[in-house]
Amino acid sequence: DLDATDDRLHGKQEARFFHGYYGHYCYLPLYIFCGEHLLCARLRPSNIDGAAGSVEELSRIVPWIRQSWPDVRIVIRADSGFCREAIMDWCEEHSVYYVLGLARNDRLGRRIAKSMKKAKRRHLRTGKPARVFESFLWRTLNSWSRKRRVIAKAEYLPLGENPRYVVTSLPTRMATPRQLYEDIYCARGDMENRIKEQQLYLFADRTSSSSFRANQIRLYFSSIAYLLMSAL
Repeated sequence: DLDATDDRLHGKQEARFFHGYYGHYCYLPLYIFCGEHLLCARLRPSNIDGAAGSVEELSRIVPWIRQSWPDVRIVIRADSGFCREAIMDWCEEHSVYYVLGLARNDRLGRRIAKSMKKAKRRHLRTGKPARVFESFLWRTLNSWSRKRRVIAKAEYLPLGENPRYVVTSLPTRMATPRQLYEDIYCARGDMENRIKEQQLYLFADRTSSSSFRANQIRLYFSSIAYLLMSAL
């Protein structure tokens, strides 16, 4: 599981930048977990793409895992902030599966219009939230090099439409569209609890040193503490 979070800054630390999404000055650390096991905690400035450096970290971690478990099946999960051609292309080249959130847009909305109407009729009939799943091959206009499998959740709630999309390299035999979204993709949210544990209880967000390198060392210390606590 890959995720990016913000470390809010209150001083004038080296490499600090204002991040419009979070609304304050911060760093943008990259975390990679395998279940409860922390594999990467890389401090980054916040004036970068949220997925920056992911391929480099995967290039380091995946061979290391395969040295011990050469036949293991590796699946990368992340939200739409990591849905980048470079990451998907690297995974495809190195036999690593991926399940990544895909940001919604008008083209995708038109593609699932029939499923959304079906979900709406079901909602009006039952008065309950209704979901219809479908799977199809998709390619963006410019950013993707090839067609890829997309899972769409056409959901209708009392407040209206709530579509969601996931792009994956997992073959259809491994999971139905509903299973892939509900059981595989949505489970990635649990890693945010692991990040909170490290930040709230082990001071991973205490980046108060003036230099960027010193703050990375602080994050390493917090990560080592997390690994020790997890092992105990």
